[in-house]
Amino acid sequence: MTYNLLRALHILAVIAWMAGLLYLPRLFAYHTKAVPGSEMDQTFQTMEAKLFRIIMNPAMIAVILFGGGLIWIDGTERFGWGFLHQPWMLVKLTGIVFLIWWHHFLGRARKTFAKGENKRSEKFWRATNELPFLAAIVIVLAATLKFGS
Repeated sequence: MTYNLLRALHILAVIAWMAGLLYLPRLFAYHTKAVPGSEMDQTFQTMEAKLFRIIMNPAMIAVILFGGGLIWIDGTERFGWGFLHQPWMLVKLTGIVFLIWWHHFLGRARKTFAKGENKRSEKFWRATNELPFLAAIVIVLAATLKFGS
């Protein structure tokens, strides 16, 4: 029961985090068109800050905590700690490290927009908008197919 509850909460947290990781770069793409200091700039800054602080940060923390709980149960009660060395798990963990790095990259970018110092183009933000989804595809396939085990 505990494992299934943790898994459900982990999935819900992943959904919230992914929504933010996918939406924030889209906001940045639109924000590039706003004149620094304008009302539109202030609106985007407010939207971006609230998305990052109220949704994305708590969701990322929840993903890490619930995922860590699942790893703990898998390591101590289900499989033993050797499962962490399986190719599928190494791919999944690598994807998670990328998503955490991307989260922090977006947080730094949000601060540059807030200072009126953004140097990245709308094209950049549109091109990178799908990176979290590509990582999610790899992570989900690794976790569900468990290749190499």
